[in-house]
Amino acid sequence: MNRGQRIKEALSGGRGSHWHPTDALVRGAALGVGLVVVGGLIHRVELVLFGAPLLVSTLIALVTKVGGKPVVTVRGLSRTGARPPSARRVAFPDDHAFRSAGNAARRADFRAAEPRAGGEPSNTVGAAKSLVEVDAGDGAEVIAIRLPVDEPGPGPVHLLPATTRSVEVVLRRDSWGEGVDLRPDHLVAGPDGLLVFGPVTAAERGRVILPPVHRLPAGLLPARARGLVGAHRARRPGDSVELRDIRAFQPGDRLRRVDWRVSLRAGALHVREHHAEADADVVLALDTRFDVDQDVGSWSVATQDATTRDGGSLDLAVRAAASLAAGYLRQGDRVGLVDLGRPELSVRPGAGRRQLLRLRNQLVVCARSAGWAQRPVLRREQLPHGALVVVLSPFLDADVAELSVHAARRGHVVLAVDVLPSDLKPDRETPWGAAALRVLQLEHEVRMEAMRRHGVAVVTWDPRGAAISTVLREAARPGVRR
Repeated sequence: MNRGQRIKEALSGGRGSHWHPTDALVRGAALGVGLVVVGGLIHRVELVLFGAPLLVSTLIALVTKVGGKPVVTVRGLSRTGARPPSARRVAFPDDHAFRSAGNAARRADFRAAEPRAGGEPSNTVGAAKSLVEVDAGDGAEVIAIRLPVDEPGPGPVHLLPATTRSVEVVLRRDSWGEGVDLRPDHLVAGPDGLLVFGPVTAAERGRVILPPVHRLPAGLLPARARGLVGAHRARRPGDSVELRDIRAFQPGDRLRRVDWRVSLRAGALHVREHHAEADADVVLALDTRFDVDQDVGSWSVATQDATTRDGGSLDLAVRAAASLAAGYLRQGDRVGLVDLGRPELSVRPGAGRRQLLRLRNQLVVCARSAGWAQRPVLRREQLPHGALVVVLSPFLDADVAELSVHAARRGHVVLAVDVLPSDLKPDRETPWGAAALRVLQLEHEVRMEAMRRHGVAVVTWDPRGAAISTVLREAARPGVRR
């Protein structure tokens, strides 16, 4: 067994954070003394020649001064991130010392997946660069440290020379949410790996990856020329460039509003009345009670080591909410968030870039706390007067559909965004899987049609946003039943 194999075996064994002999030292000392003694007693020189090197190497390891408390720290790991990298690399600064370690260490160079055909990186939503600082103590020769790679899990063991002082690691996460990025478990070995310190289980270092934002086209609400107050047309009269009505002159009207052509034909003064311009209040209502993916058979199985199901309804809803919030805030509107399952996690409407950062962080909190709730809750005081309500849900029950209809009856423009994954697959473990899926789809279509008949704009989530713009423009027309 070579030195590298002994160190890896010691790292997986686990004896605590102090210097202690390995099993190889005990075996070498016992076997060396035994062979020398037996060879001397029976006068066999070959046994002495075999046992002497083992005994000498053990004595050298025991008399070599090894001490201190090795320390491994992580520096430069940000708490949040949302920018994808093009590649990942684990670089070691001291290449000469690294090569001199021979078989005890190997150069590590990791790269991320190649970009897809469209030039976009594959599903990567967060990256960060971290520096692992190493202080191996006195007399150490090799340090074994665990570093992450593409595959999930703690990562393989990398053997480095003890002269290495820092290791640069670029971390990548393929999903948004909270998660652990780095846990530098380590073990430090003395000469020939006969005395080791550790293994030490280090503290976990993680980040919050914010949900990605898809750039949506302008015009999520019927766009108008930007004025002093806002960018959208209001129902009340005011000063703008869009004509609302022509009416008879009343005391208090300004002469510059008189329409002289109509006044001459009618024989009395008439004035032009325009629409007022105002900012829009947008409330994103997120349904966190369900998180389902394409496989119907896995709906009752809890997710492990993940915030949401990859490509599931909650993942789509959070991405849609972040993208819609960014689009409306870019227009100068006020955007708020309501968690239908847990109203206490809601965010009041606000504007600006800080509001977008606040919303994206709160979306992670809502997804972390997601779970079944008795019924969705959308209180009247959570909706400003005349606000646009965007309900993001898979609409798997009638409660959320009734909630959307009640909001529309109170005079709000309600947009129901369906985030149920397309191409659902039946449960293959039961012969009734296909029939159950068909019933589920029919019930879902009935709910969608019922909401349309009650004045709720219904659309399936599309990251390009073209369908949302068209549906909202139609729903905001005067005279549309709500």
